[in-house]
Amino acid sequence: MFNSMNKTILAIGINLILLVSACNSKVEEKKEAGKYTVTSPLLTDTCYIKEYVAQIKSLQNIEIRPKIDGFIETINIDEGQHVNAGQVLFTIRPIEYQAELLKANSEAKTAEIEMQNAKRLADAKVISQTEMELAIAKLEEAEAGKSIAELNLSYTQIKAPFEGYVDRIQFKVGSLIDNSSLLTTLSDNREVYAYFNVSETEYLNYKTNQTRDDNKNVSLILANNEEFGYKGTIETIAGEFDNTTGSIAFRAKFPNTDLLLRNGGTGKVHMKVDLKNALIIPQKATFEIQDKIYVYVLDENNVLKSRNINVKQSLPNLYVIGSGLQPNDKILLEGVQMVKDGDKVETSFVQPRQVIDGLQLIKQ
Repeated sequence: MFNSMNKTILAIGINLILLVSACNSKVEEKKEAGKYTVTSPLLTDTCYIKEYVAQIKSLQNIEIRPKIDGFIETINIDEGQHVNAGQVLFTIRPIEYQAELLKANSEAKTAEIEMQNAKRLADAKVISQTEMELAIAKLEEAEAGKSIAELNLSYTQIKAPFEGYVDRIQFKVGSLIDNSSLLTTLSDNREVYAYFNVSETEYLNYKTNQTRDDNKNVSLILANNEEFGYKGTIETIAGEFDNTTGSIAFRAKFPNTDLLLRNGGTGKVHMKVDLKNALIIPQKATFEIQDKIYVYVLDENNVLKSRNINVKQSLPNLYVIGSGLQPNDKILLEGVQMVKDGDKVETSFVQPRQVIDGLQLIKQ
């Protein structure tokens, strides 16, 4: 019986030791779990990539219209064909204009003969000087008519004003056209423009902060989400804002050596935007309540207080702070979902530059 009692007491003692050990272990785990990583906002110069929807336009893009009325006699090109400057694209039936030129030549010749006769008679004092001047004026009028007839005849050949690519051909051979008829369009695609609209705030930031030449360089993302192989350069900014949208148009020029881009295409321009003296924090240090963004700020006693912040700009993994924080504030970096207002925590401070560098901030 004594041995049985000793064994029972021994078993109870062992269990108590194990229980105390387990409690101590849990206390240590809780103490370790209560140690949180904190950091501070980083005040630095940085940049980010801003995306704008862009419309692509050829360096030159014009409508080809006739200057005279008539029937299309020949179409010398095909849709999408490359043509050289001065190449004949269309021919309007010339016979009517050839006849007009013959008539104008005849009238000019008759007026010249009459002027010569008038000159002889004026020299002989047979007619007055006024009649002589009228004959000269009639000759000048006939010569002008001849020039117009020659010009109209030249218009029967519609030529390319510059090298480029023709678009759809709107008429067939034999069609009757007039000087308002759109025959086709011609585009010079050796270089292209990308037009995109920028808000007034972004425009002011660009003009104020973009001092380096490389900030004028932009990239173009095509409709298939692939980056165009050549960089573009911002060349001009429109002269006034659009009152309906509050934006202003930027124009960037891109080389188009491979002639991949065509007039009327679309894409997205990526422009690097500088931020001077930006106060940035990691996004993972924040939490949202009813569409408002908060961080936990530690006071001098390591007590957590939630604070609403204003986000000026969202970057990859980062927020640029507009208001609500100062560079010397300490904020909770890890475990924001595990604490609440008023909690006192043990902390481990990490330098803000080390935190930001770990998030692969865009380098300048």
